[in-house]
Amino acid sequence: MLTHAQVWSAIDRLALRAGLSASGLARRAGLDPTTFNKSKRITAAGRARWPSTESISKALAATGTSVEAFVGLIQGAGAPARGVPLLGFAEAGAGGYFDDGGFPAGAGWDEIAFPALDDTHAYALEVSGQSMEPAYRDGDVILLSPAAPIRRGDRVVVKTRDGEVMAKELKRSTAKAIELKSLNAQHPDRTIATEDVLWIARILWASQ
Repeated sequence: MLTHAQVWSAIDRLALRAGLSASGLARRAGLDPTTFNKSKRITAAGRARWPSTESISKALAATGTSVEAFVGLIQGAGAPARGVPLLGFAEAGAGGYFDDGGFPAGAGWDEIAFPALDDTHAYALEVSGQSMEPAYRDGDVILLSPAAPIRRGDRVVVKTRDGEVMAKELKRSTAKAIELKSLNAQHPDRTIATEDVLWIARILWASQ
């Protein structure tokens, strides 16, 4: 018997195989970005909402996936996946999404399926705009760990106490400041006083 959970899980796996979030997959398929979001899978009355055959067909065409391959995703082929909290990069600067340690908190998070992930603290941000090109492009998903050790040369996301969120490469870290190299040549490198850094998290993976 085909279940509601199996179909939605297959869509999550389809998005993951394409290096996209659920909303990124919907955009690529020419659909409303919220079509495949977790919030759309249950109605306000608590009833299961199924994706339309048209939306699935467009997603398969956009990713070059056959119906047979999608059936394999429904049946659970591939590595097991677990849900990872997902937030738009633009929203990360607002309050209420993170605790003082930079860990996901509060409501408003979506979810992306990610296989074979042992880091229970990991979360994902979806890139918007062109400010991080060519390293990360609009619609890319980056996976972060607020608990992972950070070394010189690592790509990181930093949030300042005034709410600014940026993805950079760590050049140097001292007791007084962190020096960050821009990923986009059109944007300057930054040096931020340690006391002005709210949190910093290492980028573990990015869809490319």
